[in-house]
Amino acid sequence: MLTKENTFTEYPDIVSPKQMMQMLHIGRNKAFELLKGDIHSIRIGSTHKIPKIYIIEYLNKHSMDN
Repeated sequence: MLTKENTFTEYPDIVSPKQMMQMLHIGRNKAFELLKGDIHSIRIGSTHKIPKIYIIEYLNKHSMDN
């Protein structure tokens, strides 16, 4: 199981969509598709701030599904 302590340690606790794209090796369209439903984010104005823990939770959930 992935945890905050052992996963994506090179990234800050709150990341941008661009950083999330790098973390997950996905493109812009897929990133915003995930932000619309699968990965929670905090919107400040028109920008998204994504707590890293939400990305880790998403990966854990989907690794168990497979």
